[in-house]
Amino acid sequence: MRLVIVWLSFCMFMLGGCSNVPKGEEDVFPPSMNAVIHINGTDYPMEEGNYEWSRKKGLETEVVQTDHASPNQMADNIEPILLTSDQKVEIKIEDNPDISVYLWNDQGREKTIETQADQFTIPSAKGKYIYEVLAKWKNGTVSYTFVIEVE
Repeated sequence: MRLVIVWLSFCMFMLGGCSNVPKGEEDVFPPSMNAVIHINGTDYPMEEGNYEWSRKKGLETEVVQTDHASPNQMADNIEPILLTSDQKVEIKIEDNPDISVYLWNDQGREKTIETQADQFTIPSAKGKYIYEVLAKWKNGTVSYTFVIEVE
């Protein structure tokens, strides 16, 4: 009987040590990804909008999805970044997701912005520009918004 108790204690100890997830992080869901734009040596945070994350939990899949204001609605509460024309914007998001960048107007998505190495150049015309960055990871998608005003 004593041998059974020792054996069970040993098994419990070994199973408890098999997790490769740091203690306290196993229930952090959905994750929070750091997302900034980098312009002229300065990082500016982007505002998080809609997101959807999924993960396997045993035999089931857990999904978290939010509904948020659109980027053009969010822009009303975002302080524009004041810049001069033709500057480069670099998008930096944790874990290097695939990204798509869109320019928005009052009606919705106006056009897709072409990027190279997660960078693009802002327009030369003066005005306010609302951008959405759609980031896609294997198990999630997040929409980020930022606003630029060209002086």
